[in-house]
Amino acid sequence: MPELPEVEAARRALAEHTVGKKIIKVIVADDSKVIDGVSPKDFEAALVGKTIVATHRKGKNMWIELDSPPFPSFQFGMAGAVYIKGVAVTKYKRSVVKDTDEWPSKYSKLFVELADGLEFSFTDKRRFAKVRLLDNPVSVPPISELGPDALTEPMTEDELCNSLKKKNIGIKALLLDQSFLSGIGNWMADEVLYQARIHPLQTASSLSKECCTNLLKCINEVTDFAVKVDADSLRFPTEWLFHFRWGKKPGKVNGKKLDFIKAGGRTTAYVPELQKLSGNQAVKETDKRSKRTSSGKGGGVDESGSEDEPMEPKVAKGRKSSSASKSSKKKSNASVEDSDGDDVPSKRKRGAKKPPAKSKPKGGKNGEVERRQTRGKGASAKRKHEESDDNLSNSSENGVEDEEEDA
Repeated sequence: MPELPEVEAARRALAEHTVGKKIIKVIVADDSKVIDGVSPKDFEAALVGKTIVATHRKGKNMWIELDSPPFPSFQFGMAGAVYIKGVAVTKYKRSVVKDTDEWPSKYSKLFVELADGLEFSFTDKRRFAKVRLLDNPVSVPPISELGPDALTEPMTEDELCNSLKKKNIGIKALLLDQSFLSGIGNWMADEVLYQARIHPLQTASSLSKECCTNLLKCINEVTDFAVKVDADSLRFPTEWLFHFRWGKKPGKVNGKKLDFIKAGGRTTAYVPELQKLSGNQAVKETDKRSKRTSSGKGGGVDESGSEDEPMEPKVAKGRKSSSASKSSKKKSNASVEDSDGDDVPSKRKRGAKKPPAKSKPKGGKNGEVERRQTRGKGASAKRKHEESDDNLSNSSENGVEDEEEDA
C-alpha cells in the first residue's frame, strides 16, 4: 500500500500545483465503500466554489485545507493515488493507472477541476481507500489515533528506547502499528530492519540500547531519502532490499540469501545471514532446530518460530501387521477422504471389524454401493462448499496482503 513517501509525494505535488486556486467542478463517484459517510451530491456541493489553501499529511493520510470547512480527507488504503493531468506524480507501484486510460480514470473516486483549467483526481483501483469530508480531520479517527509522524515528528533516541522497553511484541509488528509511529508500512519496515540488521520477529523489549540507536538511525535515513527523491524507487540506492523483495521470489541481496516469513501478519522479506534472532529467542530457535534434526522431522517455521511438523499416521488398533502393506492407492484415497471431511465413524477409522463384503475393493452388496455413492456425493458437496468459502476468504485476504506490495 502507499506509505509515507508516496503520500508525501502526492501532497507536495498538490501543494505545488493547486494551492491558491478555486474549485469550479467536482465529480464524486457513487461508491459508498470508498466515499465514506456523505453522498456524492453533498460532497460535490461542499467543494465547488472553494479555494485550496494548503495540503497536509500525517502518516499515510492526507487532507486538503480549503478556505472554509469541511475538508476532503484521504486514507490511501491499498492502492489510492493522486493524479494531476499533465503532471508527473510518483505513485505506489501497484496503484498506477495506465497513461493510455481515459481521463478521468474509471477508477476515479474524486475528480476536481480548478479555475485555471488544471484537473486532478484521486483514484483507487482496489477500493480499500476512504475519502471523507471532515470539519477538522486531525480531531477524529483515523488521524486523531495516529502516533508521531516518522518524517515530521521523529522520535528522539530516549523516546524510542524507552518505548521499546514496554513493548513485548515483535519489532516488525510494532513498526507497522500506526498508533506507535505513523507512516511506516510493509516495505519501509522491511527496509529499515534490513539496514539495521534486526530480525523482524525479535521482541522489541529485548533490543539493546545499541540496536535501538541504530534502528532510529535507519528509520530516519530510509524515510528522509525516500521522501527526498519523491518516492521514486528508481532513485533508491541499488543496495536497498526494496529492489529484491517483490513477488516473494527466491534470490539474493548483495550476495546474501533472501527469505520470506510472516511477521506482524504480513509477508516479510529479510536476509537470515544478516538479521538473526538474539538473546533468549536465539537460544529457543537453536533448541527447536536441534529437536527437529534429532527427531528427523521436517516442517517449516511460522511467524512465531513454532514448528509445522507433519502428522504421523496412526496404526489402527486390532489390525494385523499385514494391513500396513495395502496398496499406496488405497492409502491415498483414505487420505483424501479424511481431509475432505467424510463423516466416517471413528470406530471404523480405528479398525472396527467390518462385514467381509464391505472390505472388498470391488463388488459387494447393493446397500454398500449405495452407501459409498452417498458418501461420495456428500464429500463432493462439502468440497464444493469449502472451495467456495476458500475463494471468498482468499479474495478478502489477497486484497489486504498478497496483492499489496508484499514481497
